[in-house]
Amino acid sequence: MMDSAMKKGDWLKNNTYHHSDFPTVAELAEEKRKQGLSISLCIPSLNEENTIGKEIVLLRSELMIRHKLLDELAVIDSGSSDSTREVARSFGADVYKSSEILPKEGEMKGKGENLWKAIYQLEGDIILYLDADIKNIHPKFAYGLLAPLILRPEIKYVKAFYERPLIMSGSVRPSGGGRVTEILVRPLFSLFFPQLTAFLQPLSGEYAVRREVLEQISFPVGYGVETSHLIDVLQLFGLEAFAQVDLDQRVHRNQATRDLGKMAFGILQTFLKRLKKHDMIAELPETGAVLRQFQSQGTEHRQVEHDIPVTERPPMLEVEAYRKKFK
Repeated sequence: MMDSAMKKGDWLKNNTYHHSDFPTVAELAEEKRKQGLSISLCIPSLNEENTIGKEIVLLRSELMIRHKLLDELAVIDSGSSDSTREVARSFGADVYKSSEILPKEGEMKGKGENLWKAIYQLEGDIILYLDADIKNIHPKFAYGLLAPLILRPEIKYVKAFYERPLIMSGSVRPSGGGRVTEILVRPLFSLFFPQLTAFLQPLSGEYAVRREVLEQISFPVGYGVETSHLIDVLQLFGLEAFAQVDLDQRVHRNQATRDLGKMAFGILQTFLKRLKKHDMIAELPETGAVLRQFQSQGTEHRQVEHDIPVTERPPMLEVEAYRKKFK
Protein backbone atom coordinates (compact mmCIF):
# COMPACT_ATOMS: atom_id res chain seq x y z
CA MET A 1 0.00 0.00 0.00
CA MET A 2 1.32 3.45 -0.93
CA ASP A 3 2.50 5.29 2.16
CA SER A 4 0.87 8.59 3.07
CA ALA A 5 3.95 10.71 2.29
CA MET A 6 4.20 9.36 -1.28
CA LYS A 7 0.46 9.65 -1.78
CA LYS A 8 0.50 13.24 -0.54
CA GLY A 9 3.40 14.05 -2.86
CA ASP A 10 1.57 12.67 -5.87
CA TRP A 11 -1.53 14.61 -4.91
CA LEU A 12 0.41 17.88 -4.65
CA LYS A 13 1.81 17.29 -8.12
CA ASN A 14 -1.44 16.24 -9.79
CA ASN A 15 -4.15 18.14 -7.90
CA THR A 16 -2.58 21.55 -7.22
CA TYR A 17 -3.20 24.19 -9.86
CA HIS A 18 -2.68 27.84 -10.66
CA HIS A 19 -5.76 29.65 -11.96
CA SER A 20 -3.93 30.32 -15.24
CA ASP A 21 -3.62 26.58 -15.94
CA PHE A 22 -7.18 26.30 -17.24
CA PRO A 23 -8.96 27.04 -20.52
CA THR A 24 -10.73 30.36 -21.05
CA VAL A 25 -13.95 31.19 -19.24
CA ALA A 26 -15.85 30.79 -22.51
CA GLU A 27 -14.43 27.29 -22.98
CA LEU A 28 -15.23 26.33 -19.38
CA ALA A 29 -18.79 27.60 -19.79
CA GLU A 30 -19.20 25.58 -22.99
CA GLU A 31 -17.88 22.41 -21.33
CA LYS A 32 -20.22 23.00 -18.39
CA ARG A 33 -23.13 23.31 -20.85
CA LYS A 34 -22.17 20.07 -22.62
CA GLN A 35 -22.17 18.21 -19.31
CA GLY A 36 -25.54 19.63 -18.31
CA LEU A 37 -24.13 21.02 -15.06
CA SER A 38 -25.68 23.86 -13.11
CA ILE A 39 -23.58 26.06 -10.84
CA SER A 40 -24.69 28.27 -7.95
CA LEU A 41 -22.59 30.93 -6.24
CA CYS A 42 -23.28 31.53 -2.55
CA ILE A 43 -21.91 34.59 -0.75
CA PRO A 44 -22.53 34.29 3.01
CA SER A 45 -22.76 37.74 4.56
CA LEU A 46 -22.99 39.75 7.74
CA ASN A 47 -22.54 43.53 7.58
CA GLU A 48 -20.48 43.66 4.38
CA GLU A 49 -22.05 46.66 2.63
CA ASN A 50 -18.63 48.09 1.69
CA THR A 51 -17.40 45.15 -0.38
CA ILE A 52 -20.34 43.01 -1.42
CA GLY A 53 -21.58 45.29 -4.21
CA LYS A 54 -18.31 45.18 -6.12
CA GLU A 55 -18.20 41.38 -5.87
CA ILE A 56 -21.71 41.00 -7.23
CA VAL A 57 -21.27 43.49 -10.09
CA LEU A 58 -18.06 41.92 -11.32
CA LEU A 59 -19.02 38.26 -10.97
CA ARG A 60 -22.52 38.71 -12.34
CA SER A 61 -21.42 40.75 -15.36
CA GLU A 62 -18.50 38.50 -16.30
CA LEU A 63 -19.73 35.04 -15.32
CA MET A 64 -23.50 35.21 -15.73
CA ILE A 65 -24.14 37.79 -18.44
CA ARG A 66 -21.01 37.79 -20.62
CA HIS A 67 -20.28 34.10 -20.05
CA LYS A 68 -22.82 31.56 -18.82
CA LEU A 69 -20.60 29.93 -16.22
CA LEU A 70 -22.81 30.72 -13.22
CA ASP A 71 -26.53 29.95 -13.23
CA GLU A 72 -27.34 31.49 -9.87
CA LEU A 73 -25.78 34.16 -7.66
CA ALA A 74 -27.18 34.40 -4.16
CA VAL A 75 -26.39 36.14 -0.89
CA ILE A 76 -27.32 34.26 2.29
CA ASP A 77 -27.36 36.84 5.05
CA SER A 78 -27.11 36.30 8.80
CA GLY A 79 -29.22 39.35 9.67
CA SER A 80 -27.03 42.31 8.77
CA SER A 81 -27.72 45.57 10.59
CA ASP A 82 -26.22 47.64 7.76
CA SER A 83 -27.41 47.84 4.14
CA THR A 84 -25.74 44.61 2.96
CA ARG A 85 -28.97 43.04 1.75
CA GLU A 86 -30.21 46.19 0.02
CA VAL A 87 -26.88 46.70 -1.76
CA ALA A 88 -26.73 43.06 -2.86
CA ARG A 89 -30.29 43.12 -4.16
CA SER A 90 -29.77 46.39 -6.03
CA PHE A 91 -26.86 44.90 -7.96
CA GLY A 92 -28.81 41.85 -9.08
CA ALA A 93 -28.13 39.12 -6.51
CA ASP A 94 -30.83 36.87 -5.11
CA VAL A 95 -30.90 37.72 -1.41
CA TYR A 96 -32.12 35.48 1.40
CA LYS A 97 -32.13 35.83 5.15
CA SER A 98 -30.74 32.66 6.67
CA SER A 99 -33.44 32.69 9.35
CA GLU A 100 -36.15 32.42 6.67
CA ILE A 101 -34.69 29.30 5.01
CA LEU A 102 -35.95 26.00 6.46
CA PRO A 103 -37.77 27.84 9.27
CA LYS A 104 -38.88 24.57 10.88
CA GLU A 105 -35.21 23.78 11.53
CA GLY A 106 -34.85 26.94 13.61
CA GLU A 107 -32.22 29.65 13.48
CA MET A 108 -28.57 29.52 14.51
CA LYS A 109 -25.89 32.18 14.19
CA GLY A 110 -22.68 31.61 12.27
CA LYS A 111 -21.19 31.36 8.81
CA GLY A 112 -21.62 27.59 8.77
CA GLU A 113 -25.38 28.06 9.17
CA ASN A 114 -25.49 30.14 5.99
CA LEU A 115 -23.41 27.62 4.06
CA TRP A 116 -25.62 24.76 5.21
CA LYS A 117 -28.89 26.48 4.37
CA ALA A 118 -27.54 27.38 0.93
CA ILE A 119 -27.56 23.67 0.07
CA TYR A 120 -31.35 23.68 0.43
CA GLN A 121 -32.04 27.11 -1.05
CA LEU A 122 -29.82 26.96 -4.13
CA GLU A 123 -30.31 24.69 -7.13
CA GLY A 124 -26.82 24.01 -8.50
CA ASP A 125 -25.14 20.65 -9.00
CA ILE A 126 -22.05 22.53 -7.81
CA ILE A 127 -22.08 25.22 -5.14
CA LEU A 128 -19.29 27.79 -5.05
CA TYR A 129 -18.77 29.62 -1.77
CA LEU A 130 -16.99 32.99 -1.73
CA ASP A 131 -16.61 35.27 1.29
CA ALA A 132 -18.18 38.71 1.10
CA ASP A 133 -15.11 40.73 2.15
CA ILE A 134 -12.74 40.13 -0.79
CA LYS A 135 -11.37 43.57 -1.64
CA ASN A 136 -9.47 42.46 -4.76
CA ILE A 137 -12.28 40.41 -6.25
CA HIS A 138 -11.61 39.00 -9.75
CA PRO A 139 -13.42 36.37 -11.87
CA LYS A 140 -10.54 33.95 -11.16
CA PHE A 141 -11.94 33.50 -7.65
CA ALA A 142 -14.85 31.73 -9.32
CA TYR A 143 -13.57 30.12 -12.51
CA GLY A 144 -10.31 29.02 -10.88
CA LEU A 145 -12.18 26.96 -8.31
CA LEU A 146 -14.80 25.65 -10.71
CA ALA A 147 -12.43 24.51 -13.46
CA PRO A 148 -11.18 21.29 -11.78
CA LEU A 149 -14.78 20.20 -11.12
CA ILE A 150 -15.78 20.85 -14.73
CA LEU A 151 -12.69 19.26 -16.29
CA ARG A 152 -12.21 16.31 -13.92
CA PRO A 153 -15.37 14.43 -12.90
CA GLU A 154 -13.53 12.58 -10.13
CA ILE A 155 -12.77 15.82 -8.28
CA LYS A 156 -15.43 16.65 -5.71
CA TYR A 157 -14.09 19.50 -3.54
CA VAL A 158 -11.79 22.37 -4.57
CA LYS A 159 -10.09 24.73 -2.10
CA ALA A 160 -8.46 28.11 -2.75
CA PHE A 161 -5.05 29.21 -1.59
CA TYR A 162 -3.31 32.54 -2.03
CA GLU A 163 -0.95 35.02 -0.49
CA ARG A 164 -2.69 36.88 2.31
CA PRO A 165 -0.97 40.21 2.90
CA LEU A 166 -1.47 41.82 6.30
CA ILE A 167 -2.69 45.40 5.98
CA MET A 168 -1.39 47.47 8.87
CA SER A 169 -1.30 51.26 9.29
CA GLY A 170 -2.01 51.78 5.62
CA SER A 171 0.87 49.62 4.38
CA VAL A 172 0.77 46.13 2.90
CA ARG A 173 3.26 43.49 3.96
CA PRO A 174 4.33 41.15 1.16
CA SER A 175 3.61 38.07 3.25
CA GLY A 176 1.67 37.11 6.32
CA GLY A 177 -1.75 35.91 7.33
CA GLY A 178 -2.86 32.33 7.89
CA ARG A 179 -1.90 32.63 11.55
CA VAL A 180 -4.44 30.17 12.94
CA THR A 181 -3.49 27.68 10.23
CA GLU A 182 0.22 27.73 11.08
CA ILE A 183 -0.15 27.88 14.87
CA LEU A 184 -3.04 25.45 15.36
CA VAL A 185 -4.44 23.62 12.35
CA ARG A 186 -1.27 22.53 10.59
CA PRO A 187 0.23 21.08 13.82
CA LEU A 188 -3.01 19.20 14.52
CA PHE A 189 -3.20 17.87 10.97
CA SER A 190 0.46 16.83 11.19
CA LEU A 191 -0.33 14.76 14.27
CA PHE A 192 -3.63 13.18 13.25
CA PHE A 193 -4.35 13.71 9.53
CA PRO A 194 -0.97 14.09 7.79
CA GLN A 195 -2.56 13.85 4.34
CA LEU A 196 -4.38 17.14 5.00
CA THR A 197 -1.09 18.98 5.51
CA ALA A 198 -0.92 19.04 1.71
CA PHE A 199 -3.40 21.92 1.75
CA LEU A 200 -1.60 25.24 1.64
CA GLN A 201 -4.51 27.09 3.25
CA PRO A 202 -6.98 24.68 4.81
CA LEU A 203 -9.00 27.49 6.39
CA SER A 204 -9.59 29.47 3.21
CA GLY A 205 -13.19 30.60 2.89
CA GLU A 206 -13.39 30.03 -0.85
CA TYR A 207 -14.26 26.59 -2.18
CA ALA A 208 -16.42 24.83 -4.76
CA VAL A 209 -18.12 21.52 -3.99
CA ARG A 210 -20.40 19.04 -5.68
CA ARG A 211 -23.87 18.82 -4.14
CA GLU A 212 -23.49 15.07 -3.67
CA VAL A 213 -20.71 15.82 -1.18
CA LEU A 214 -22.28 18.76 0.63
CA GLU A 215 -25.48 16.90 1.36
CA GLN A 216 -23.59 14.07 3.11
CA ILE A 217 -21.56 16.08 5.63
CA SER A 218 -22.50 17.93 8.79
CA PHE A 219 -21.84 21.65 9.24
CA PRO A 220 -20.57 23.27 12.42
CA VAL A 221 -22.36 26.60 12.45
CA GLY A 222 -19.31 28.48 13.74
CA TYR A 223 -15.56 28.64 13.24
CA GLY A 224 -14.90 24.95 12.68
CA VAL A 225 -16.78 24.47 9.42
CA GLU A 226 -13.75 24.50 7.06
CA THR A 227 -11.74 22.15 9.29
CA SER A 228 -14.62 19.71 9.63
CA HIS A 229 -15.20 19.68 5.87
CA LEU A 230 -11.66 18.59 5.10
CA ILE A 231 -11.66 15.84 7.71
CA ASP A 232 -15.10 14.48 6.83
CA VAL A 233 -14.61 14.56 3.05
CA LEU A 234 -11.22 12.88 3.48
CA GLN A 235 -12.85 10.09 5.44
CA LEU A 236 -15.68 9.66 2.93
CA PHE A 237 -13.87 10.04 -0.40
CA GLY A 238 -10.11 10.13 0.20
CA LEU A 239 -7.52 12.75 -0.69
CA GLU A 240 -8.00 12.10 -4.40
CA ALA A 241 -11.41 13.80 -4.27
CA PHE A 242 -9.78 17.18 -3.50
CA ALA A 243 -7.95 19.77 -5.55
CA GLN A 244 -6.54 23.18 -4.61
CA VAL A 245 -6.00 26.25 -6.77
CA ASP A 246 -3.61 29.19 -6.39
CA LEU A 247 -5.51 32.46 -6.80
CA ASP A 248 -2.38 34.60 -6.32
CA GLN A 249 -3.49 37.03 -3.62
CA ARG A 250 -6.49 37.81 -1.46
CA VAL A 251 -6.82 41.20 0.20
CA HIS A 252 -9.34 41.40 3.00
CA ARG A 253 -9.94 42.61 6.52
CA ASN A 254 -7.51 41.10 9.03
CA GLN A 255 -8.63 40.07 12.48
CA ALA A 256 -7.22 41.04 15.84
CA THR A 257 -5.27 38.43 17.81
CA ARG A 258 -8.04 38.20 20.40
CA ASP A 259 -10.56 37.34 17.69
CA LEU A 260 -8.18 34.73 16.29
CA GLY A 261 -8.16 33.18 19.76
CA LYS A 262 -11.92 32.74 19.56
CA MET A 263 -11.54 31.16 16.13
CA ALA A 264 -8.86 28.79 17.36
CA PHE A 265 -11.00 27.77 20.33
CA GLY A 266 -13.94 26.90 18.09
CA ILE A 267 -11.74 25.00 15.64
CA LEU A 268 -10.12 23.00 18.43
CA GLN A 269 -13.51 21.99 19.80
CA THR A 270 -14.60 20.86 16.34
CA PHE A 271 -11.33 18.99 15.81
CA LEU A 272 -11.69 17.04 19.05
CA LYS A 273 -15.25 16.09 18.10
CA ARG A 274 -13.95 14.77 14.77
CA LEU A 275 -11.34 12.61 16.50
CA LYS A 276 -14.11 10.97 18.46
CA LYS A 277 -16.51 10.74 15.51
CA HIS A 278 -13.92 8.91 13.40
CA ASP A 279 -12.90 6.58 16.27
CA MET A 280 -9.41 8.01 16.57
CA ILE A 281 -9.77 8.43 20.33
CA ALA A 282 -11.93 6.30 22.57
CA GLU A 283 -13.15 8.92 24.97
CA LEU A 284 -13.01 12.66 25.56
CA PRO A 285 -13.21 14.32 28.97
CA GLU A 286 -16.11 16.68 29.55
CA THR A 287 -15.07 20.08 28.21
CA GLY A 288 -16.66 23.48 28.55
CA ALA A 289 -17.55 25.93 25.81
CA VAL A 290 -16.18 29.03 27.52
CA LEU A 291 -13.01 30.75 26.34
CA ARG A 292 -11.38 32.99 28.93
CA GLN A 293 -9.34 35.96 27.80
CA PHE A 294 -8.00 39.07 29.52
CA GLN A 295 -8.50 42.77 29.03
CA SER A 296 -5.89 44.95 30.70
CA GLN A 297 -5.87 48.68 31.31
CA GLY A 298 -2.96 50.07 33.22
CA THR A 299 -2.49 47.92 36.29
CA GLU A 300 -6.03 46.53 36.16
CA HIS A 301 -6.68 43.13 34.59
CA ARG A 302 -10.16 41.81 33.91
CA GLN A 303 -10.99 38.32 32.74
CA VAL A 304 -13.55 38.16 29.95
CA GLU A 305 -15.52 35.01 29.18
CA HIS A 306 -16.77 34.10 25.71
CA ASP A 307 -19.32 31.33 25.27
CA ILE A 308 -18.34 29.55 22.04
CA PRO A 309 -20.45 26.39 21.75
CA VAL A 310 -19.83 24.06 18.83
CA THR A 311 -23.29 23.38 17.45
CA GLU A 312 -23.58 21.38 14.24
CA ARG A 313 -26.20 21.00 11.58
CA PRO A 314 -26.73 17.41 10.41
CA PRO A 315 -26.08 16.23 6.86
CA MET A 316 -28.74 17.80 4.66
CA LEU A 317 -29.83 14.34 3.52
CA GLU A 318 -31.26 13.85 7.00
CA VAL A 319 -33.61 16.82 6.59
CA GLU A 320 -37.00 15.73 5.30
CA ALA A 321 -37.73 19.01 3.49
CA TYR A 322 -34.47 18.67 1.56
CA ARG A 323 -35.21 15.09 0.51
CA LYS A 324 -38.63 16.15 -0.74
CA LYS A 325 -37.14 18.98 -2.78
CA PHE A 326 -34.12 17.24 -4.32
CA LYS A 327 -34.71 13.51 -4.13
